[in-house]
Amino acid sequence: MTSTSPSTPHSFQVDLRGLVDLLSHHLYSSPRVYVRELLQNAVDAITARHALEPAAEIRIRLSASGGRVTIEDSGIGLTADEAHSLLATIGRSSKRAGSGNDLNEQGLEATRQEFLGQFGIGLLACFVVARQIRVVTRSARDPHAAPVEWLATDDGSYTVRELPHEARPEPGTTVVLEARPGAAEWAVPAKVEELARDYGSLLPYEITFDDGEGGEPRPVTDRPAVWDRPFPTPDARRVALAGHCAQLFGFTPLDSIDLDLPVAGVRGVAYVLPEPTSPAHRAGHRVHLKGMLLTERADNLLPDWAFFVRAVLDTDTLRPTASRENLYDDETLAAVRDALGSRVRGWLAELAASDPDRLAAFLQVHHLGVKSMARHDTELLALMLPWLPFETSDGSMSLQEFAAAHTDIHFTRTVEEFRQIAPIAAAHGLGVINAGYTYDADLLALLPAVRPELKVTELDAGAVTERLDPVPTAAELALAPFLATARTRLEAQSCDVVLRAFQPVAVPALYLDDRQARQERDRTAALESADSLWSGILGALRGSAPRARLVLNHNNPLIRRIAALPDEALTATAVESLYGQALLMSQRPLRPADSTLLNRAFLGLLEWATHSTDDRDAQEDQK
Repeated sequence: MTSTSPSTPHSFQVDLRGLVDLLSHHLYSSPRVYVRELLQNAVDAITARHALEPAAEIRIRLSASGGRVTIEDSGIGLTADEAHSLLATIGRSSKRAGSGNDLNEQGLEATRQEFLGQFGIGLLACFVVARQIRVVTRSARDPHAAPVEWLATDDGSYTVRELPHEARPEPGTTVVLEARPGAAEWAVPAKVEELARDYGSLLPYEITFDDGEGGEPRPVTDRPAVWDRPFPTPDARRVALAGHCAQLFGFTPLDSIDLDLPVAGVRGVAYVLPEPTSPAHRAGHRVHLKGMLLTERADNLLPDWAFFVRAVLDTDTLRPTASRENLYDDETLAAVRDALGSRVRGWLAELAASDPDRLAAFLQVHHLGVKSMARHDTELLALMLPWLPFETSDGSMSLQEFAAAHTDIHFTRTVEEFRQIAPIAAAHGLGVINAGYTYDADLLALLPAVRPELKVTELDAGAVTERLDPVPTAAELALAPFLATARTRLEAQSCDVVLRAFQPVAVPALYLDDRQARQERDRTAALESADSLWSGILGALRGSAPRARLVLNHNNPLIRRIAALPDEALTATAVESLYGQALLMSQRPLRPADSTLLNRAFLGLLEWATHSTDDRDAQEDQK
């Protein structure tokens, strides 16, 4: 019988060059994040020191010159053992509970939530730009511990040695990065200062920057955030927020919306875009985590319908992804997203109640976004009805204004169909709304829930025909042969011919179609190309839906002249031409059969015109 012996455990070996490649090309979007890592470690060290010694001096100084970037803090510092354990071990963090030196053992677990870093990658991420990293640190936990130097290079090696006490008399840490070849641009003082301001402007401790030119260090932080500052008047605050938006996002907002959720640890502001934008566009929002910039491209912070705002906020509770460059989409974020959406909705309600001029200016640009919201919120739809614009047969107006004139409301599903029918509908008192634009059909379907007395139906050929004036019976009987020829000629197109009198007189014919008629034509086309089995099935599905209609205008002189033509073949060609012209005016896609008809009618008219010219020439010759 074979016995098994216990396996010997082994430790993972990490190739630092491979890790740096992973960080720079896959985890982080840009080498610029190294400044964030430096600031993050310094702020966390200060947070730990402040928890241990509340009266300790707070200091973070960042500088850059000669291809080197230096950051110094008066934080908690490290001992030699901690330098070995924490600076060179992947996945180990001084903030992680359960580590041999973690803050819980020092009675500081209550402050752990104040730390920015949670993933233990730490200074190693700085190798995306650094050839060498030198850390000189002294622990505040052990006053008798000597200062320690931790020196690492990008080949994966490091050394740790103790230094004389005078090398660093006070607790804290100094980190010096030397840029590696090809990364010198990231150590330029102006770039480092720009990145420091970008990432750290809202951090809770004062941070200064020194460019090494002998001037006074400049502040990096700019607190409190502009949305938390006191202002003498609401107008002064609005002006300050507009300037902040212009500096941050590059546009002057139409308005600003406070995003204050104390329970969720979220505070910030949303800026309303001054130009229309596509609902499909995923706006990038700017999110700070405990003051540190997390991302400028958070596209999951607000509901999709709120595409008309750009937000900037600071949060204490939302979770970052592993790269700390976006928000982790979990239940907490979903709840915050809904709450922020309610803030935007509340802002609209407030405008509707107290400032209609500002609301009108907003809707002129972003009515599409409000329509998107109203689809899911009948209360908001009722609130916005006096303001939402629609294209109607009576002109551009709100649904409330249109409903005041029409209790029976018809709508078209395409812009082309509306534009064809609108002039005729207006002339005959038929109320039609263009629902061919995004969200309009959905809102019209909800309208009876808000206004039960209104009847909303899709426009069909029968409804339009009924509104047009009938032709006197005697006149229609006199034109019976002409109508029979026309109906026979268009039978192949599944189109009926109707004679009516309508305005404007200049329109000779009107092509009317509806969804049922289109479905019946599609069924017929499928039937013609189907095998015997499907022919039987499709034949059983034959509907009684009305077909498309070509409505001839008896008021139009051209129709009367065509009806009086003695040549039946020429009459049939003219009817085909009228059908083709009306079809083109409706801007519908042409079927192959329609294209064939148009070609035949065009050539037929040319042949008749040229034949008539030849006859006249022959008669002239005989004279």
